[in-house]
Amino acid sequence: MALKTGSKAPEFTLACTGINILNTTKDLKGKAFVLYIYPRDFTRVCTAEACEFRDQFESFRDLDIPVFGMSKDDIETHTKFKKEHRLPFELLSDPTGKVCKSYDALVPLIKMPKRITYLIDKEHKIAAVFSDMFESKGHIEAMLRKLQK
Repeated sequence: MALKTGSKAPEFTLACTGINILNTTKDLKGKAFVLYIYPRDFTRVCTAEACEFRDQFESFRDLDIPVFGMSKDDIETHTKFKKEHRLPFELLSDPTGKVCKSYDALVPLIKMPKRITYLIDKEHKIAAVFSDMFESKGHIEAMLRKLQK
């Protein structure tokens, strides 16, 4: 079960492609953003999801909403994935799964990240959630619908 709309989004500091470290409290203070959590780089559905975010990136940029992808993959793997698929947004590395867990995004027992997308508002509260492990396109569509209201 994903975090509930209206609840406070957990703050975190993680290694990040492009900018080395992202601290949501400091770097995203007063800023809304999209955080999509996914199982693994270079897998079929995860690649489709990343490419869909890439293809719709201008819509988020035009609304001044940064997009961040997060999985347990390391920064080296994220960097290769980002380069190979020309992703215009940053990827966050959560190797221990601690942040994924705080976002209720770990599959029990196997501790693999779930596919969940959060829209986090300027006060860092959950504004929208979309969760579907096997579908990628709906995540982007749900976030854009919410943002365009």
